[in-house]
Amino acid sequence: MSDVVRLRGVGKQYESAGPPALADVGLTVASGEALAVMGPSGSGKSTLLNLIAGLDRPTSGEVEVAGTVLNRLSEKALARFRRASIGIVFQFFHLLEDLTARDNVLVPAQLVGGNRRAAQARADELLDSLGLTARADAYPSRLSGGERQRVAVARALINQPSLLLADEPTGAVDAAAGEQIMRILQDLSRSGQTILLVTHDPDLARQCATRTAEVRDGRLTEQVPA
Repeated sequence: MSDVVRLRGVGKQYESAGPPALADVGLTVASGEALAVMGPSGSGKSTLLNLIAGLDRPTSGEVEVAGTVLNRLSEKALARFRRASIGIVFQFFHLLEDLTARDNVLVPAQLVGGNRRAAQARADELLDSLGLTARADAYPSRLSGGERQRVAVARALINQPSLLLADEPTGAVDAAAGEQIMRILQDLSRSGQTILLVTHDPDLARQCATRTAEVRDGRLTEQVPA
């Protein structure tokens, strides 16, 4: 089983004085594994996710995803890689308000290029699998929080990414919608999708992850079975 994520001695310092956001982090995530990263607010877990997503660059060490060392890429190459290989589900959805649910899902596919008809078929397939067929032509303002997050999941999966990142995916939805998102992540994990989940919710980690890691004070201090 190959590793999708490898971090070697990764550190991140935002200010010249003061403690680092991350210090000497080593981590591997194997293909098909679902890893939950936990820790209190300000511990460094979101910084860790941003580095793995290629949204930020480490001060030291190497971040490798799907065989590519991200900190060796130019900004343009990094953006291309991220679109093709990494899907991201954010806590607050980040949908484009002037696009329908279907068109929001299609955005990453359009940025990568390729066959438009095939992309549309996959978007409709994803929306159907997430129970959103009847909402495909609705704009985000007409969707519930749970529906918005399911659209965000479909968008993250449209390009069949090597890695799915989820940043507090149930943090901005109600309990019922949170249960739906949890079941979706469980199904994705069972299907073999590699997932890295950042959460403060131990129940979400327990239900959706095959392994957990804990970040405290910028250090990866514990990895235990979920």
